[in-house]
Amino acid sequence: MRKVAIVTDSTAYIPQDLREQYGVTVVPQVLIWGEKTYEDDIDIKPDEFYQKLQTAKVMPTTSQASVPNMQKAFSGLLEKGYDVLGIFISSKLSGTIQSALQGRELLEKDREHVEIVDSQTTAMAMGFQVLTVARAAAQGASLAECKALAEKTRAHTGVYFVVDTLEFLHRGGRIGGAQRLLGTALNLKPILTVADGKVEAVERIRTKTKAIERLIEIVAEKTAGQSPMRIASLHANAAAEARAMLETLRTRVNAIESIHSTVSPVIGTHIGPGTVGVAYMAGM
Repeated sequence: MRKVAIVTDSTAYIPQDLREQYGVTVVPQVLIWGEKTYEDDIDIKPDEFYQKLQTAKVMPTTSQASVPNMQKAFSGLLEKGYDVLGIFISSKLSGTIQSALQGRELLEKDREHVEIVDSQTTAMAMGFQVLTVARAAAQGASLAECKALAEKTRAHTGVYFVVDTLEFLHRGGRIGGAQRLLGTALNLKPILTVADGKVEAVERIRTKTKAIERLIEIVAEKTAGQSPMRIASLHANAAAEARAMLETLRTRVNAIESIHSTVSPVIGTHIGPGTVGVAYMAGM
């Protein structure tokens, strides 16, 4: 039986050591800044991105992972004898799934050995889906088994985050159900989630400190009684806040895995600096 290789996109934020351990291939999203085009987390790293953002006169925009890069990732793995499962950012947030499907169609042969799954989320909520499937693949799971597992994991993952401002989500058109919070008092900090593949509003809190405290409560409540538990912090140029949040959450939940992750430039373009959040997988 053929072994299965997993492909995802750069919004998963899976740490490099885990990518290498499980052979996860990451196709970069695309950042467009003025006349320059960058491959996410390859040509431009988070620290450089946020530093440049502080003084930029022109704001960056984004584009989904390219069709040629998808085709290249798939064909390279197929040539090595693998079956391929692609798990990508929600189709309601990005056109990446379409790039993957088009990349598969351009394969000269073996396209029946490539399957595509919509994670219906992003960040380490998607990353935990990818890692769960990659671990199963490493144990010998078939392509059909890996695809079924990927689809099952979606109901066990979630992500909640606090943004300093809704401006970036609004400008990028990714605001979804949080649209109704626009125009509220500027000092209110919204807690957002990805639900049904879209960004949705959860609550509005008076200060960021209180919002983070409430975010931790929400995740603890959502995952109560479910084990095993995996958690990850995420941040956009707010590492200290994210680490402190992760440490506090560790005291509230019994996690078998915890990861500190940095938001890539492409997602940072849409959520803005100062954003912190928590992704989790519970019950599997």
